[in-house]
Amino acid sequence: MVAPRFHVKSKLKAGFTLVELSIVLVITGLIIGGVLVGRDLISAAGVRAQISQIEKYNTAVNTFQGKYGYLPGDIPDPAATQYGFAARGQYAGEGDGSGILEGVNFDLAGWNYGPNQGTGETVMFWSDLSNAHLIDGNFNAASSTASAGLITGAALSTWFPSAKIGRGNSVYVYSSGPGEVGVPGKPASQNYFGISAISMMNELYNGWMASAPALTVSEAYNMDNKIDDGLPQSGAVVAFYVGYPPSCCGDSATPWAAGGGNVGAGTYAGVNVSVVTTVATPGSTTTCFDNGNIVGVQKYSVSQNNGAGINCALSVQFQ
Repeated sequence: MVAPRFHVKSKLKAGFTLVELSIVLVITGLIIGGVLVGRDLISAAGVRAQISQIEKYNTAVNTFQGKYGYLPGDIPDPAATQYGFAARGQYAGEGDGSGILEGVNFDLAGWNYGPNQGTGETVMFWSDLSNAHLIDGNFNAASSTASAGLITGAALSTWFPSAKIGRGNSVYVYSSGPGEVGVPGKPASQNYFGISAISMMNELYNGWMASAPALTVSEAYNMDNKIDDGLPQSGAVVAFYVGYPPSCCGDSATPWAAGGGNVGAGTYAGVNVSVVTTVATPGSTTTCFDNGNIVGVQKYSVSQNNGAGINCALSVQFQ
């Protein structure tokens, strides 16, 4: 008599059923969706924090001006020393009460107001606000009259506040006054907060600040859109920043295609122009804005790489 054979069907051998595969795909989709949503929430939180920081600085500026009668950094002597702030100099940009935040740079002609971020009103701005206890941080390394030399690395944190959005960005101030960098298409005497990544200051060559874009296109667009018009070359928020490249000598003979020369280096982030332009600009993953290669208004290049390129820097007008 032959013993009966029993066949046991292995589930592993049979594979997954359609229901099981569907469950796996749904779970995978939920995980991926959760990661993307989490990333977007983190990015949105960073944008909100950065906007809030600039708003607080605007409030601090208005409070300072209401109390002392001058912009921080721009307050002249004898008022500065009478109120307990650091002494000011005799030259333009060393605390002259003009309402324009200027730097001071040294060249062969002597001391002249200019784009320098290391001496003068542009750095005394932060010193005055911190000494007045209107902002967080202690920025007492600045001088209204003395050259700072070469400043790099962690030492920069005693001169400029770190931007809340992170990624090595700092917040600085500058103006479009006489001899200053100037935002193309904007009137003179306008003061700005700049947001970009500062790598060094060097007083040895006319005084310049090395800086580079360190905002993603999406971050720049979202900040601009929430504060202003969402366009990189118009309104109170523009994709413009101050900063010579680190390799620069700061020499007045250097031909700055980005609009600098011996009055500083300012450029629209991602497009090497010194004027507002409607020229046809092709889209690129390495630029902050374009107009799809069609003549017209420039827009943030959020369609390129989902706006993830770290190509932008911003300037925000004082309010």
